[in-house]
Amino acid sequence: MTSSGSLDFTLTRGLADTGSTPREESALLQSRALDRFLAGVERRAYRIAQMALRHPDDALDVVQDAMLRLARSYGQRPSEEWQPLFYRILYNGIRDAQRRRTVRSRIFALWPGSSRDEDEAAGDPYEHVADGGPDPSDRLMATEAMAKLATALGQLPARQQQAFALRCLEGLDVAATAVAMGCSAGSVKTHYFRALQFLREQLGEVW
Repeated sequence: MTSSGSLDFTLTRGLADTGSTPREESALLQSRALDRFLAGVERRAYRIAQMALRHPDDALDVVQDAMLRLARSYGQRPSEEWQPLFYRILYNGIRDAQRRRTVRSRIFALWPGSSRDEDEAAGDPYEHVADGGPDPSDRLMATEAMAKLATALGQLPARQQQAFALRCLEGLDVAATAVAMGCSAGSVKTHYFRALQFLREQLGEVW
């Protein structure tokens, strides 16, 4: 068995061979961990943003901006802090996008005939990615269930929608969800409970 001292020596020798200092090696490992986190969260974050914004391009912009902001501002924070921080940035971005959309709609309303029909026809940029999922019949059932869930979620108030997505879909605990939503743990519990009540009423047959 390798002793602690010899292990430290081996690591130091490896760093010397590559010309890296322990600090540089730590930064590299942190960067790789952040890359893995962002790769793992990107698709789910896109779904959340698309559900809230109802437009694929706007959703993709918000997700990419959230990823960039996390990397720039919080990349050196401990990895266990990334998830709630990322979703707080994401939801702030969603709210900003919704505000901008409201302003744009008021402006474009001055020009009759203007619309975003062409943009609305744009597809999901992830829809052609092979996922190695179940057979077509099972996938159809799952797709129909998710479509019903997405429709029901779209009817929830924004805060209830956020609480459900973070607690149920993302698996965050109450404390992490409170950080992501910028509210108290008690508020998270209230929003989540009300969301569950509504969804069970709407989705009794598939819940």
